Amino acid sequence: MNNNEFEVIIIGGSYAGLSAAMVLGRSLRKTLVIDADKPCNRQTPHSHNFLTQDGSTPKEIATVAKSQVSKYSTVTFYNGFAKTGKKMASGFEISTDQGVIFKAQKLVFATGIKDLMPNIKGFSDCWGISVVHCPYCHGYEIRGKKTMMFADAEKAFHLAPLVKNLTDDFTILASGAVNFDQEQKAILQRNNIKIISKEILEVKHDNGQLHSIVFTDGSSENFDAMYAAIPFEQSSAIPEALGCDISEHGYITVNAMNKTSVEGVFACGDNCAKMRSVANAVYTGNITGAVLNKELADQKWLSFVKD
Repeated sequence: MNNNEFEVIIIGGSYAGLSAAMVLGRSLRKTLVIDADKPCNRQTPHSHNFLTQDGSTPKEIATVAKSQVSKYSTVTFYNGFAKTGKKMASGFEISTDQGVIFKAQKLVFATGIKDLMPNIKGFSDCWGISVVHCPYCHGYEIRGKKTMMFADAEKAFHLAPLVKNLTDDFTILASGAVNFDQEQKAILQRNNIKIISKEILEVKHDNGQLHSIVFTDGSSENFDAMYAAIPFEQSSAIPEALGCDISEHGYITVNAMNKTSVEGVFACGDNCAKMRSVANAVYTGNITGAVLNKELADQKWLSFVKD
């Protein structure tokens, strides 16, 4: 096994990837982590709801995690993007944006997802700060504040009870083709949740802290925070190019052991789970590393038996 050949290549070196790498490093597996240090939560000022790290910045958590994983001598890090991948007779080949080629028996995609920002002035500046996706990750910090929900009817209705639990001043923006049915409207009204039908022109803010919403009809209203369910795409095109199944919702399809539909390819973290949190990324990465190590150990064990 030369310097560019590994037992496992992990693409993505954030929480899920580092968690898998720790398991593999402790199991003496020659592992490569390819990462370009561009996590989707890099704009978020603080990470919450992760035991022992509540309130730390995403960068602080990742830095500590990488320093701990780096202590395992069988784990190597490569800074860059994985550009293409292909199946080989003995495993897989990954090419980077710098033209470097690596080979491995197994692949792990911990690549996360890419949020697709709406064409609304100021929206992306507030993303992860005062325009947020998750009441578990951010809800406590914006509790009691005047809050808007920007989502289609299905997602808004799903999140409404969680947000209502955190604030009584709550408005849902019901724009677009999908609207609430009569029963849903009645439930929202009984819970004193306002519904408005407008299109957003601009999110007014100070350094990412929302203070008002301007609508296309020229009106505006003050808000302190917004929950937004926006579309996304996979951060890496390699899994689908290799033949991994993608669900109707855009996630990489995996089983309970985080195996994809392609033998030898695993996925963990946000790219395959609706529960988008640091805690879940670490958990799924840990499971992936353990399952992968067992596969490699069993393969070696059975080869001895056959010999």
